[in-house]
Amino acid sequence: PLVLWAQRSSVADPAKNFIYLTISVPDVSKEDIQLDLKPTGVTFTGTSATLKKKYHVGLELYAEIDPAESRVNHTAKNIEMKLQKKELKEEYWPRLLKDSKRLHFLKTDFDKWVDEDEQNEAADDDMSKFGDMGGAGGMPDMSGMGLEGMPEYSSSGNPEDDSDEEDDEDMPGLEGEEEKKAE
Repeated sequence: PLVLWAQRSSVADPAKNFIYLTISVPDVSKEDIQLDLKPTGVTFTGTSATLKKKYHVGLELYAEIDPAESRVNHTAKNIEMKLQKKELKEEYWPRLLKDSKRLHFLKTDFDKWVDEDEQNEAADDDMSKFGDMGGAGGMPDMSGMGLEGMPEYSSSGNPEDDSDEEDDEDMPGLEGEEEKKAE
């Protein structure tokens, strides 16, 4: 399966010292999952009943994690994990896995990735902070702004003009079209 990852690091705050790990496995129910989090690795096996596919991935991590402090979220499309790094360091891990060879299914999750020097300014991915934004992403209600008395405008921008076709008669022809008509 496709595996996406991103990370944060902090020498002072353990809550900001973790790995985001997402395993893309559509239509795998909670009952069909075997997930084993160990300090040195993650092993996942799951079966999709609708797609008739069995997924398996074993990852030996670059450094140790704390399985007890890590969190797992199961969705209809994937398994999302927030793996707590065991050692507090300011530096990012240079890679996710202990082995430096590239794996075709392992990719950086650029939706969650933040550069090392910008991680303190980055907002957390905690959706609970957005509250009740309603409508247009927190935009204020514009119904009371006095726009009720505004005239309807046509595509020409003139409120009295309903027809654009009458104006076309006064328009000169395009360059080169006059020469074609003369022939």
